[in-house]
Amino acid sequence: MSGYNESAYKQARDTAIALPCPFERALLSLCAGCSKSRKLLLAEREAITCTEQRANSQCLEFHDALHTNARFALHIDPSQAWPFGKEIRAQCGGILGLREIMTTPEFDPGSDISHLVNVGLTHFGDIADFPYSEIMRAIVHYEPRKRRNDPA
Repeated sequence: MSGYNESAYKQARDTAIALPCPFERALLSLCAGCSKSRKLLLAEREAITCTEQRANSQCLEFHDALHTNARFALHIDPSQAWPFGKEIRAQCGGILGLREIMTTPEFDPGSDISHLVNVGLTHFGDIADFPYSEIMRAIVHYEPRKRRNDPA
């Protein structure tokens, strides 16, 4: 029997992280970055916290909108929790989809999530007005990277 205590870890995590990042999985999988994030090491695990309340609120709103719009596209039952692979597709695909929409020959917003959401807000006015039909295409087509030990 292992001496690992999951509830103690969750309690320590909740104590250490005041502003949980809604895009933590995307940041840990390295499909995006964020200037407002800070990495923590807790019980030999990596965790991400946000350093700014306003950025965290905007990211939470964008994350919720991605979930709302991606449920149909990814065939997610609203009464079920999001499976890890589909959560990665929603987060990484959503970020990449918004980036594709915002990139022009003169301007590349990069993959900084906070900056990308701010650029989207400047362009569209509100997170609810982002072009989710276009972002959903990126989510549906996003393929998470293969595990290291998976034969490709």
